[in-house]
Amino acid sequence: MTDMTEFHIGREKLYFSALMDLANQEIIAYQFARRPNFPLVTKMLEQGLSQLSATDCPIIHSDQGVLYSTNAWRKMLEGRAIPSMSRRGNCYDNAVIERFFAILKSECFYARSYTLIAELQAELEEYVVYYNQNVLKWF
Repeated sequence: MTDMTEFHIGREKLYFSALMDLANQEIIAYQFARRPNFPLVTKMLEQGLSQLSATDCPIIHSDQGVLYSTNAWRKMLEGRAIPSMSRRGNCYDNAVIERFFAILKSECFYARSYTLIAELQAELEEYVVYYNQNVLKWF
């Protein structure tokens, strides 16, 4: 399952794109960018798919966001993964990763005050490591 979220620090923004394994809710790939562009999601997807063997063919679920609705996204998945999209207007289809983003923001972003994007990004990377170490204990 994949999605992205946005963080604001002053007039600057940081976008965080993540790929979650629904079998154990581990974040298996992620990328940061200053703009919500296609290279952000392609780098994240390549990072995630690079961990698979040649015979693996996972289902990659996303919402119907503009970056996931493109022909280029479908071509990247072709022969490597099966695309799946949320139903229009149904937020529950992406609820697991949205819940991860909500917890991440409440534990790591809203509770602190950041002045630099680099500081926030470093904190988010630490949080993902912490999250993965602890979420795997639940399964």
